[in-house]
Order: sequence, then C-alpha cells, then structure tokens
Amino acid sequence: MWRSVDRAKAVPRPAKAGAANVETLGSHHASRCGRVASQRRAHAPALAEISAIRSQIARSVVFRGYGPATVATTGLLALVAAGVQAALLRDPTGNLPGYLALWAGAAVLSAGLVGVEMVTRARRVHSGLAQEMLATAVEQFVPAAAAGGLLTLVLLAFAPEATWMLPGLWQVIFSLGVFASCRFLPPPIFWVGAWYLTAGLGSLALARGTRALSPAAMGVGFGVGQLLTAAILYLHREEGDGGA
Repeated sequence: MWRSVDRAKAVPRPAKAGAANVETLGSHHASRCGRVASQRRAHAPALAEISAIRSQIARSVVFRGYGPATVATTGLLALVAAGVQAALLRDPTGNLPGYLALWAGAAVLSAGLVGVEMVTRARRVHSGLAQEMLATAVEQFVPAAAAGGLLTLVLLAFAPEATWMLPGLWQVIFSLGVFASCRFLPPPIFWVGAWYLTAGLGSLALARGTRALSPAAMGVGFGVGQLLTAAILYLHREEGDGGA
C-alpha cells in the first residue's frame, strides 16, 4: 500500500519535465527568430544597394518596350478620331463634352494598347531588368499625363472660354514627356518631341475662332507624331525585339 502511495506521488514529475522541454523549445524558437531578424537587418543595406544599381542600369539602357506596329496603330487611331469628329461634331465648341469624350476615349484606348505591349515586350526583351525598365518608362510620362489632365479640369472649371487652347496645350505637354524619355530611347526620338512642340505651338497660334478645336489640330498633331515615332522605332529595332 505504501508503495502505491509513493507511485501516485511520483506521477506529476513527467509534467514538470514536459514543461521544461516546452520552455526550452520556446527559447530556441525565439533565439532563431532573433537571428533571422538580425540577418535581415544586416542584409537590408546590401539589398537596397543592389536595387539602386539595377535602377541605375535600367536608366542607362535603351528601352525596347514600345512596339512600332502598336505605336503606328495609335497614330492611325488619332486620324480615325479626327475623321469621326469631322463627321459627327460639326460644332465642337458647342458640344465640348462630346469633343472631350471622343479624344479622351482615343487617349485611353491608345494608352491601354501601348501599356499592354510595354509589359509583354519588356518581359521578353529585358528579362531580369523588366520591372526597373517599366518603372523608368512610366516615370517619364506620368507627370506629363497628370499635368494634361489637371490642366483640362482647371480650364473647364474656371476658364471655359480658354478651352480652344486645349489641343495645343496637350501637344506641348506631350512633347515634354517625349523629351524626358529621349535619354533611354533611340536618339532620333528627339525630333518627335520637336514635332509635338511645333504642332502644339502652331495650334495655339492658328487654331482659334472658327478653327478652334478643329479635327486637324489633334488628328495631324498626334497622327503624324505617332507615325513618326513608329518609323523611328522600326528603323532602330534590334535583333530579338520582334517584328512589331
């Protein structure tokens, strides 16, 4: 009987040993997590430096994400939009919402076509640097696109009598985006920027009165500009860029 009592008293001992094991495992896990966190902190500067180097390389490489065929399509789209305006919007100054809807739709469609091809071509042509190349390309045009959109809203809200200047202002602003992109595109792209700047200034000088918001102001400016861009990209394509 006394032996049974002694055995009963000895039962809790494994529980104490199990608790000790749990505490030991917990301490080991915490120690390992601490080492991992310490390693991550130690590697963070190196990873940041590698990312900076990749971004710098991306800014010094010619971007091959723009396909000549797609860019040419956007030029033809501008000419088609000008034809639609000539046929359906005989008085664009009297139907400003329709005019803006037409050209905003053409711009969004063009941006979508170019954007999708940029991603697919960059991944194929630039492979490991695709993400950095795409980010660099987008950085060049986002400020110009944002400025154009905000300028349009301001004129509509506070100076509707000055909306006749929109085609010229859009082209001048677009030329700034092209000039910003010249350093990572084929050098002759500079002349595309010069074309847009000249066309925009010419529109501001001439497209007023009865010629305000004329189809030619946008159709000729963006149609010729995009076709010229496509021709330059085609002539300066490299092996592996693909046919388009």
